[in-house]
Amino acid sequence: MKKICVYGKGGIGKSTTVSNVAVALAESGKKVMVIGCDPKGDSTRNIVGKKIPTVLDILRKKGEDIQLEDVVFKGFQGIYCVESGGPEPGIGCAGRGIIKAIEILDKLKVFETLEPDIVIYDVLGDVVCGGFAMPLQKHLADEVYIVTTCDPMALYAANNICKGIKRYAHRGNTRLGGIIYNGRSVVDNISIVSEFASRLGTEVVGYIPMSEIIVKSEIRKKTVIEYSPDHPLANIFRELGNRILNNSRKVIPNPLSEEELDEISGKIEELMEKSV
Repeated sequence: MKKICVYGKGGIGKSTTVSNVAVALAESGKKVMVIGCDPKGDSTRNIVGKKIPTVLDILRKKGEDIQLEDVVFKGFQGIYCVESGGPEPGIGCAGRGIIKAIEILDKLKVFETLEPDIVIYDVLGDVVCGGFAMPLQKHLADEVYIVTTCDPMALYAANNICKGIKRYAHRGNTRLGGIIYNGRSVVDNISIVSEFASRLGTEVVGYIPMSEIIVKSEIRKKTVIEYSPDHPLANIFRELGNRILNNSRKVIPNPLSEEELDEISGKIEELMEKSV
């Protein structure tokens, strides 16, 4: 079972990336499971076509008497979908919610029962606290991919995630598989992100260009591949899925210093000034 974790700053395009890569892998014949670990509970919406009840929703409703079919839903291409969910607004810690949800999935023996070929965790990465770092702490994922734009705060969050990977790498085999570049920011310059990746010791494994087809498909609660299977962007997601599936270059990252991040931010600022 290949276990993948996709991190990134909130709103960076993680769920779009995860859902489309999942569909691409399922389309190629793999049995895929997506576990949404974002408290918003919307990681799998475009695979199932609607928001599904979260593990914590069911826990609050039924108590510990939870069955596998209560929390696992089948979506497009037969993808198994789970949403961990989060606490009620203003109550509790979202990170703790992820921990509890994963404990319940373990108790239900989800992986042993469904036997997926590939499991993808979609995890918020603004703050790598104990809950959000759970896939790293518990070695639930073998490899991590970070989605980022060419934006200083997105790169800062990505660098923090790499600090988390490095911290827990010695406890298991979790490694950084690469950077996925989403070109939706004000400055769209792959050389900046490639330099960032190189300094980390990794590479950019995929580039997702900005496209209105993403908005159109998500309005219909579908992935690009389902909504417009022949669109060039659908093929980009297929290529990204194939590259992740066959990736053999996984590293313990070397996070950048504050000075190095400032240097990259300065280059972004120069590009912004040139574009005015």
